[in-house]
Amino acid sequence: MRQVISTDRGPKAIGPYSQAVRANGLVFLSGQIPLDPNTQQLISGDIAAQTERALQNISGILEAAGSSIGQVIKTTVFLKDMNDFAAMNEVYGRYFTAHPPARSTVEVARLPKDVLLEIEVIALAS
Repeated sequence: MRQVISTDRGPKAIGPYSQAVRANGLVFLSGQIPLDPNTQQLISGDIAAQTERALQNISGILEAAGSSIGQVIKTTVFLKDMNDFAAMNEVYGRYFTAHPPARSTVEVARLPKDVLLEIEVIALAS
């Protein structure tokens, strides 16, 4: 069974994709960038601020899907500049304390709306 997740706790999809899909005991989130879900506008700030906003979006969407940040099993972090890794990692570590998920982090040439990062996750559905 496949269930599309749509919530105001994360930014609205700005293209032909879903915020998340719940299927076979897993929740797959589309990549989240630092958009404020209330305004649909990018937040201002450095990599730490942008990481915080993206992870807040992820938490809200996961909760709407019946999961949580603690149920995340895999993340992929896309960075505009790998020199931002330490600052991103510091914020990321506050969200994933006990039993952190598997993670890949890659530097990319460009991200939507020229943000500094995008994060996608796969989580267990509760």
